[in-house]
Amino acid sequence: MDEDTGPSRAATTADGPAEYVRANREELVSLALDLLAVDTSNPPGDTREIVAAIERFLDPLPVEVERFAVDPAKPNLLVRVPGASDRTLLYTGHLDTVPFDDDAWTRDPLGERAGDRVYGRGATDMKGAVASMLFAVLAFAATDADPPVDLLFAFVSDEEVGGDAGLPALLEGGRLGADACVIGEPTCEESRRSVTVADRGSIWLTLEASGESAHGSRPALGVNAIDRLYDAVETIRERFGTERLAVGAEMEPIVEESVEYYAPSMGETTARDLFRYPSVNLGVIAGGDAVNTVPKSARAEVDVRLTAGVHTPDVLAGIRECVTDCEGVTIADVSWSVGTAEAPDSPLVEAVASTAAAVTGDRVFRRSATGGGDAKTLRNAGIPTVEFALGTDTVHAPDEYVPVDALVDNAVVYVRLPATWRAEIDR
Repeated sequence: MDEDTGPSRAATTADGPAEYVRANREELVSLALDLLAVDTSNPPGDTREIVAAIERFLDPLPVEVERFAVDPAKPNLLVRVPGASDRTLLYTGHLDTVPFDDDAWTRDPLGERAGDRVYGRGATDMKGAVASMLFAVLAFAATDADPPVDLLFAFVSDEEVGGDAGLPALLEGGRLGADACVIGEPTCEESRRSVTVADRGSIWLTLEASGESAHGSRPALGVNAIDRLYDAVETIRERFGTERLAVGAEMEPIVEESVEYYAPSMGETTARDLFRYPSVNLGVIAGGDAVNTVPKSARAEVDVRLTAGVHTPDVLAGIRECVTDCEGVTIADVSWSVGTAEAPDSPLVEAVASTAAAVTGDRVFRRSATGGGDAKTLRNAGIPTVEFALGTDTVHAPDEYVPVDALVDNAVVYVRLPATWRAEIDR
């Protein structure tokens, strides 16, 4: 990365930072390519090189930069931009990516521009959004513009494997004091724009089954542990997968917009069932020693997801009771979480949705994610949080890419958002 601050300073106007972004889009593209050029595949998730590069980019700017690490190979970077009030808006993005198979790509997985697209592992998830956030920092500095609120940027490690060296370490260390947060996860699918305002709860079960061995030619003399285990999973599906969730009234607008958002890609019935009923997925099943032997033991891992607003412990209690009725099957391990949500008319959601709609000219859905991640962690820590970034549905895929226009529009949203959020708070 070039250590200079880039092109000449734009005229300072009310929308000076946004004008700066649009006038210097090529420098933003170069910044994104610089980030993509550093391989941060996780595992191993070493982010030292990219953090050092970001530090060099920020060094000429009048901002406070702090490196924070509990794992020396996985540092995090905090950037503070002082504003005109004591409220703090946090932007966060992760620097690690999922691994890539070079042979599966037709473009350079470590960054390549082709026309109006920027390709590379992490282009849309989420080094592209990180580049837009960094360019927002530059835009405020280059135009001598003070944001109306304090801004805190957290560029974190270890997200793709759910590790503890990134966001959890910053929370544990008391480094993320903020009144609201925007995570730069991609929140669009094909041509549909959205801000993610909720996530789903989860129950991850490890089931174990016991049986009696016998020769495969005489299965009636044994008890098949895999059959027992599969029957238990089917029982869970029948009892819980078909039971309509009691979603509270506060979640109804989010569920309806979520169904409308996902319907074009998965069909309306599937989208509606996804949020109206628990999803039950048998992700792992193992057992047996040979094809001609009745298996004595078996093990399975099951993933249950629940719409925000559903009390996960109640569902878990019912599943435990259900498994008790399945002979020879026990729950060996379980982990669970409760879904979280922001009110769709909250100041943060209103600010992000209205700003994104003004910049793109498109409708912005206020919807739930199908899973859950750092947003849930931050909401549970008391920080209202949404996810927003324009991107593509090539997340984790070969030839992952982000349009240049999306990089630019993301940066424009990020520089305009503080003023809109402040206005929503003061309304």
